[in-house]
Amino acid sequence: MDDMKSGFIDDINMILATDFYQLTMCAAYYQYNLENGIEEKDDDLATFELFIRQFPKNRNYLIFAGLEQAIYYLLNARFTEKTIEFLRKKQVFRNIDSSFFEEYLPNFKFNLDVWAMKEGNFFFPNEPIIRIHGPMIHAQLAETFLLNVINFQTLIASKASRIKNIAPDKALLEFGTRRSHSPLAGVYAARASYIAGFNGTSNVIADMELGINSTGTMAHSFVQKFDNEIDSFNTFYNIYDENSILLIDTYDTEKGAQKCSKFGNKIKGVRIDSGDLIEHAKKVRKILDEVGCKKVIIVASSDLNEYKIKEIIDKNAPIDAFGIGTELATSSDDPTISGVYKLIEHNYKPKIKISEEKMTYPGIKQTFRIYDENRVFKEDLLALADEAPPSNSEPLLVPIMKNGKLIYKLPKIDDIQDYYLKNIKKLPNNYKQLEQINISSLKISKKLKELTDSLKKKFI
Repeated sequence: MDDMKSGFIDDINMILATDFYQLTMCAAYYQYNLENGIEEKDDDLATFELFIRQFPKNRNYLIFAGLEQAIYYLLNARFTEKTIEFLRKKQVFRNIDSSFFEEYLPNFKFNLDVWAMKEGNFFFPNEPIIRIHGPMIHAQLAETFLLNVINFQTLIASKASRIKNIAPDKALLEFGTRRSHSPLAGVYAARASYIAGFNGTSNVIADMELGINSTGTMAHSFVQKFDNEIDSFNTFYNIYDENSILLIDTYDTEKGAQKCSKFGNKIKGVRIDSGDLIEHAKKVRKILDEVGCKKVIIVASSDLNEYKIKEIIDKNAPIDAFGIGTELATSSDDPTISGVYKLIEHNYKPKIKISEEKMTYPGIKQTFRIYDENRVFKEDLLALADEAPPSNSEPLLVPIMKNGKLIYKLPKIDDIQDYYLKNIKKLPNNYKQLEQINISSLKISKKLKELTDSLKKKFI
């Protein structure tokens, strides 16, 4: 038993939350530089760009999220004595000079320049959302963690944005922690959905640590505990009074609503979690209104997604708030996103990857967002970073870190949400349809095309 692992992951060792090949490459870079007298800070500098290759199913735009956690990692990740000794014992590193473990890793701190889009911004495939520049080892080692954080939060924020588009005037609550793929994923699903306009979450640690209001009602077990349904309602109301939202579908939804009507407008609301939500909501609203409970709101849950919510709204069901869980926290209609992290320059020489549909555009780039005369989105232009910006445009990548130090004031989460809510209005409504519309929203500059073609000829 003494040799068993605890199953507990210590955050101090999170620098090893990476793919093993990142570490073998980094050690190989170190050994190569050592044997060839190369100073990494001067002669082994790399630039990588993180971007999404293609849309998930039925998406017409994406929402960038996860930057804050990515930056926190780059500022704080270190190799501890434990992580170094663990790596040193791996047989694969037997030919790596001891100085890598005795001098380099103990003093390692990410020394990177970082540019990124603002969190909450909408974007399209093949647009760099983060650019990383610095020593090759540093830039390489950042890959896995950045992709993990950005891929997941961007996926969930994009899903939440679709739901917000359908129900802009409804209260939207993220209820997905119990179905998310880990406790931490539940926290970040709450964060990403909040960025995209949600009003709150069921996740309590997201409230304490991130400031996202946590909210909830009761489970069916609370009702079942009592011999009579009304006793459960009375008990809950006596404790939580005007904050009470009572779950009415444990036995019979309409009868549950009738029992709740005794509280008048003193309770906050009732929740329906099963059955035909549209028909139940209409009947419950009628029952409540007939006895003057017009201020009591109706909350609906039960495997909701953007399509079901659209049907509910289109059929004028009187539902005031939606709790969305599994479908949101897992983006279950398409639960992956094709985020990649590619080398686009080494020692200031542009680099290209050519392999069928996975070609990358070389060189350091900037995305310029072009607006029409009303400041409505027109198109994005992917260009080399030193090109002159088009008229009526703005660059999307802004400097975040310089030489490993933060030079940008990371906004509070409420400010990120405010930015999202204002910025998404610049995106035309046809992009916000639930079906894919296949609009070509990204143009490539002539100069970037010429560079790409010249490098393709060199290698093909």
